[in-house]
Amino acid sequence: MAGSDKPAARYAEYTALALLLPVSTLVGYLLGSLLDRLFHTSFLYIVFLILGSVAGFVQLIRQVMQDTRDE
Repeated sequence: MAGSDKPAARYAEYTALALLLPVSTLVGYLLGSLLDRLFHTSFLYIVFLILGSVAGFVQLIRQVMQDTRDE
């Protein structure tokens, strides 16, 4: 956890990790839904939902790998 010995700092980092995946998925869905309305399509929300989920997983894996390397 990058040198954070305080319990509050660890709690904040773990909370951020827990919220990372759902928030990135939600942002992808909302962006895709907005583009669907803008371009009068019905498939972009699925594409951006998947992209948001993948981006969340990638960032989650990066953070976990960095945290395990630092310990």
